[in-house]
Amino acid sequence: MTRDRSLTIRIIVQFALAALFLAVAVVTVIEPEWIEVVFGIDPDRGSGALEWVIVLALGVLAVVAAGFGARTVIRRRRIGHA
Repeated sequence: MTRDRSLTIRIIVQFALAALFLAVAVVTVIEPEWIEVVFGIDPDRGSGALEWVIVLALGVLAVVAAGFGARTVIRRRRIGHA
């Protein structure tokens, strides 16, 4: 696999992860009980604290993944692979 192709795959994966993290964060804001429905447990006993931790963590992960993707694109353009 060429360096150019591996960078393209890396960028796609980073932005796909960012989109996935953001989508799950939005779903958690809209329907916070999805954890109880999917896993059949109520780890925070109805307080909603776990859901907000998940939203925060996934939001941070989305920003980080998108940032790494953007950084890769910028580096790629600087070295003339665009």
